[in-house]
Amino acid sequence: MTAVYDTPVVLDRREGPYGEVVLRRHGALLQIIANGCFLMDTSDGRSERLLVDAARDALDGRAAPAVLIGGLGVGFSLAHAAADPRWGRITVVEREPAVIDWHRGGPLAGISAGALADPRTTIVRSDLVAYVNETSDTFDALCLDIDNGPGWTVTEDNDSLYSPAGLAACARVLRPGGVLAVWSAEPSPEFEGTLRNAGFQRVRTEEVPVARGVPDAVHLAVRPG
Repeated sequence: MTAVYDTPVVLDRREGPYGEVVLRRHGALLQIIANGCFLMDTSDGRSERLLVDAARDALDGRAAPAVLIGGLGVGFSLAHAAADPRWGRITVVEREPAVIDWHRGGPLAGISAGALADPRTTIVRSDLVAYVNETSDTFDALCLDIDNGPGWTVTEDNDSLYSPAGLAACARVLRPGGVLAVWSAEPSPEFEGTLRNAGFQRVRTEEVPVARGVPDAVHLAVRPG
């Protein structure tokens, strides 16, 4: 008997400012592909939710902390943050206009509609690397999920975010005692070392087992102060 597999169906394909982005449906799943590289889908979301919860739990109990979510993706992190009344201001930085459109009335609205309607939520269309270098705003937590990890970036320009200079920019927009949380498709001891060398404290990694292969990871670090 021959197995039958669903064929992915492209729902939207656009040439964005950083290359091609595609939204496709594969069975019950929605998937985002950037420049031919699989980024994420709607299959799970555990590690995206952990990204937000671990950052909040690493804070010092301050009231209504402000969080910056780097990358809108399929919306799991935003939806989870907005479902938590303990967060204050929620800012999402997303550089791809197509991804924002897919959430505002598009196929991904089912995940994020409630969060986008939350008065705490603001969507900023910007490149995250440029944003952390240029903004005058500050946050209690940075939850970054724009690549498959520090060693597996979507575009070459993103490499700078995980460099000493990029981490210094992240520290600049973090308030004293603020938390940096970085999603990765695999744990990276090398990145832990880079975080420590950049002056961050309480550096650690939380892992989320997956069905096959290495676990997803959330790297956590605290700005001194």
